[in-house]
Amino acid sequence: MKVIPIALLAAVFAGSVQASSDAAWQAQDKLQREACLALSHLQNKKVLGAPVLFDDSVGYTALMIGGRYPQKHMQGKQGRELCLFQRSTGKAVISEADSLMPMK
Repeated sequence: MKVIPIALLAAVFAGSVQASSDAAWQAQDKLQREACLALSHLQNKKVLGAPVLFDDSVGYTALMIGGRYPQKHMQGKQGRELCLFQRSTGKAVISEADSLMPMK
């Protein structure tokens, strides 16, 4: 009878270890990048720097997106957008962030 609880505990532990595997982190990183880049209005856009992971109590990852403004009056000026990705739902929101980190 003691074998069943130990086996159950081992299965639960193995599942939690698997959820934190390198492959799982890479898959989530790819999902975050794709979601944020899809929302960006910039041209020639790319993720700048590394993701900033907030604590699980908040559940967000922040990504800085850089590129060029497509509007004619902006004359190809470089811009930045901040993307917040909610890990639990896979939803992303984006906002202009030039004032957060001014261009040099």
